Amino acid sequence: MLPRYDFRRCPRDLGSLFFWTRRFLILVKPFTLMVGHMSDPQMQESNFKTTREHWEDVNSRQPHLGLPSSLVVSTRDLKHLLKRHIRPQMSVLEIGFAPGKLLAFAAKVLKAKVAGLDYSESGVQFSKRLFGALGIEGDLRCENVFMATFPLGVFDFVYSVGLIEHFEDPTEIVRRHVEFLKPGGTALILIPNYGGIYGKLQRHFDPENLEIHNLNIMSCNAIFRLSPSNIVGQATSFRTGRISPWLISFDKRWRRPTAVLAKFVLNGLGLLQPLDIGVLCPMIALKLERK
Repeated sequence: MLPRYDFRRCPRDLGSLFFWTRRFLILVKPFTLMVGHMSDPQMQESNFKTTREHWEDVNSRQPHLGLPSSLVVSTRDLKHLLKRHIRPQMSVLEIGFAPGKLLAFAAKVLKAKVAGLDYSESGVQFSKRLFGALGIEGDLRCENVFMATFPLGVFDFVYSVGLIEHFEDPTEIVRRHVEFLKPGGTALILIPNYGGIYGKLQRHFDPENLEIHNLNIMSCNAIFRLSPSNIVGQATSFRTGRISPWLISFDKRWRRPTAVLAKFVLNGLGLLQPLDIGVLCPMIALKLERK
């Protein structure tokens, strides 16, 4: 007998679903970690593909105060990845954590000791409200990742989602992930897989969105080459996740009812998909273990 769905949860779940639609379309907050106080403004302009105002606008659209919903296939996939890498009492850092949903999951469900770095003031403030509402603790700082007050070499696990692809040259931000790790610690860096079918579809529906992404790193080989070999003992790259509609801006060309229907259907297919299929994986991962 199939379990009954509690329809009283429907508004909350739908709200989370629409929030993660936008979240996975834009794929998260690279400028939140920009080197905003670097002395050379030309260097800033040449290395970043977005603006601070863009990400403040993204973080101003705040979701409900709750844990991320597993009804969104991409969110469910991310939660499964975190479960495979995080154990209770591990020290965990998310770089570019606003609005704090995944980090809250790591603290509340996985029982990790969490910390977060983000450059967006509105995003950090909302995250603190979220943690307070959920009754969990976290060291959440609104700081530049390259000038952060966290000491280096202290975390068991460091991760980011949809961050490094918004840098023209992501070499230093990848290295920074590893520098925060203890010896033997693990970093997990996730980016959208716009190098395959998702990129072709998005180029049709929303080519402007692709302009804020570094498409040159969107293959397993390309992202693997970003590994800082002098401080990394082992590096692996892989595609991950079930089929997902959240990387495609269907609403840019289709009417809203059609776009919403397409996303709900594809999201449902992803939730039912039993195994990852390489060409349909929406994310590319780089996993790094510090020497």
